[in-house]
Amino acid sequence: MFDSLSELIEKIALGEDSTIEFKSQLSSRDSLADEITAFANAKGGVILMGVEDNGDIVGMENSQLNEDEKTVIEVCRDSITPEVNIFTEKLLIDDKNILKIEVPHSLFVHKSPNGYFMRQGSSKREMPPEQLARLMQSRSQARIINFDEQFVPNTDKDTLQRELYQRFIGATTGDDEVNLLCKRRLLVKDNDKYMASVAGVLMCSNRSDEYLHHSFVKAVYYTGTTRDANYQIDAKDFKGTLDVQIIDAFKFVEKYNKVSATKNIGRIDKPQYSMRAVFEALVNAVVHRDYSKHGSTIRLFMFADRLEIYSPGALANTLTIDSLPYNQVTRNELLARLLAEIALDDNANKLVNRRSFLEGRGEGVGIILKESEQLSGKKPVYEMYGEELCLTIFAAKSLQNDE
Repeated sequence: MFDSLSELIEKIALGEDSTIEFKSQLSSRDSLADEITAFANAKGGVILMGVEDNGDIVGMENSQLNEDEKTVIEVCRDSITPEVNIFTEKLLIDDKNILKIEVPHSLFVHKSPNGYFMRQGSSKREMPPEQLARLMQSRSQARIINFDEQFVPNTDKDTLQRELYQRFIGATTGDDEVNLLCKRRLLVKDNDKYMASVAGVLMCSNRSDEYLHHSFVKAVYYTGTTRDANYQIDAKDFKGTLDVQIIDAFKFVEKYNKVSATKNIGRIDKPQYSMRAVFEALVNAVVHRDYSKHGSTIRLFMFADRLEIYSPGALANTLTIDSLPYNQVTRNELLARLLAEIALDDNANKLVNRRSFLEGRGEGVGIILKESEQLSGKKPVYEMYGEELCLTIFAAKSLQNDE
């Protein structure tokens, strides 16, 4: 918003309105939080620090500029629920430093320490109960219906990497490329501006976690049976596009998947886990997680006796724990379609016996339950902890123990 310096200077001359707010200095963290949430709950806007209410540019010292930028980021993270993702920019106007804070129109309803605010004209207003209820209803529906097709604030076409999105639209350029990206819902047009969709960022950017915080897989391997740092052997954060996250997490499990063998003639190998079941579990966790939830990652824990995978989000629609093996409901349909178009390499193909990441037959949970129980003798367990789904797969005992 107001991307060119000349446009911004013209806007300052016209004064404050529903899209822009002036602040000569940062006086109160709570007051700043109120202003940011007011813009986020409305149509977005810009806060300029170093500008008087009447439009006079007073600027600030370099040290204060850096300190205020740090404070603004802390306010968005610590004083607003849920966190607002802003864009800050340091500018020089008439040889004076100002801080531009761009607040995007949000998919969420945000609360600051003093309540729920909405920008109206040149000031903020606390929302009355009926207005707040309407806003919550409309934005809740936007999150539930095709959240993976919603735009991501502070993104544009350049957020998406050509070598990644050409997997889905082919080798095209110019207007044809933009049209195809929009048709595949990798780009979304909002108020004459093109922005990357949630699915676009997750499938076509190696830096997806910078735009959708916590959209990665966290994996930890313990030699014991509890989460104890004394027994932690390895820990990794797997980032990048979702297909890369799945493969990297899959290789992590494969690395620590112990294989026992008989000593008799006619060697028999027995792994702790079916890698086919593990692959299905990882794909399900990535495809069905709720990407609208802030502060939660997919977490994978390997212990001496079991593997646990936690995926953020309550079960979609009418699904229950008991109906998981029988019903197929996809929370993120666009992500599912995109993953179905990506072929597995030969090594992964041999291990999991499928051609692409997702084949849409609804067999995933059945494979997890059947193949894991055949190995370990114990049926995997699905459990809900609040709004987080946990899958526990039990490790098969060593053949030496069986003997």
